[in-house]
Amino acid sequence: MSTSSTVDRAFRAALYDTGDTALDTGASLLAADPAADAELTRRGEDFVATAWRRGWQPADLVRIVRRELDDAHVGLVSALILGQAPREDRSRSPRWAAQLARLDGRAAAPAPRGDRFRYATAVLELYRLLLRLPALEPLDETDAPGPSGPHGRRPESRMLGRIRALLAKAEATGFPEEAEALSAKAQELMARHSVDEALLAAREPSAETPGACRIGVEPPYEQAKAVLLDAVAGANRCRAVWNEPFGFSTVVGFASDLEAVELLYTSLLVQATTAMTRAEAAQRAGGRKRTKTFRQSFLAAYAHRVGTRLTAAAETRVSDDLLPVLASRAMAVTDRTDRLFPETTTTRLRGVSDAAGWEQGSRAADDAQVGARPRLP
Repeated sequence: MSTSSTVDRAFRAALYDTGDTALDTGASLLAADPAADAELTRRGEDFVATAWRRGWQPADLVRIVRRELDDAHVGLVSALILGQAPREDRSRSPRWAAQLARLDGRAAAPAPRGDRFRYATAVLELYRLLLRLPALEPLDETDAPGPSGPHGRRPESRMLGRIRALLAKAEATGFPEEAEALSAKAQELMARHSVDEALLAAREPSAETPGACRIGVEPPYEQAKAVLLDAVAGANRCRAVWNEPFGFSTVVGFASDLEAVELLYTSLLVQATTAMTRAEAAQRAGGRKRTKTFRQSFLAAYAHRVGTRLTAAAETRVSDDLLPVLASRAMAVTDRTDRLFPETTTTRLRGVSDAAGWEQGSRAADDAQVGARPRLP
């Protein structure tokens, strides 16, 4: 029997049936034929390539596999992604390459094959998931060389380096007031960086258009986290659309603003978790047990108040001749968002009923004052 025939029989038995008996039958066929492993891997890489054609990206696949299966499957899909990459017939964007690089930095090896039946079962479980992935909004993650490289992007500026350093300090400090002040300063620099990019675009017109990226919004308390990401996106001239079933938000904006959003959201999430842990410790010291509603209310309040503070920090006065440029960029972002998502709905934030959690979350987000911003040229 050929290796291709073995894989075909295993797939017919297991991939189009959700039952455990069918899975066991397919895994038994594969476990009995070690020579089929190479063909099995090639088929998996084909599934990965199909996912790319349906709008998925490397980080998306890893995220959904981690969400639906377990670490063994994450290792398998990571190996398939890296194995499929050299077979790509088109170049991809720097963001795509960065996602691959992050995979390469991990131990993306297949699951141990000592128990062939267990290995085959894990592979078929993964392929079942890949086979059923729906199409996502295409983000056009291919290289389009312009005057300054792919997507017209320029090398990372010194400003973004300063922003990274500020956020790293905010995450490391043990003082909430200092963390808030550092985050506010980072947002101020982000606003100035965004205006500088707009000014440069006005002086040196390029073909750059709004792009989009997906940022994971992981459970628990994903609703509050999605609100936080939306607040960060709005303060940085971007739009965010949350996909609850698949655990991510799509953020639409110009390249430099997208990077700023990803940086600040990740940092604020770390800071919020630290502040919530500290608040819970104080609650326990007072004799109150920590609760899910406390944490949900804390994060919801934190997101709400941080959004207000970020908007204030981002309010940078600009000269009148730059206002049309900013308005044009805002319209371009809105147009791209509407084309990607012609139909969106609003979601009511659930589980926000703990007064102490809301008060503590608001306080954690409101400890520091944001100073006046200088006028930009």
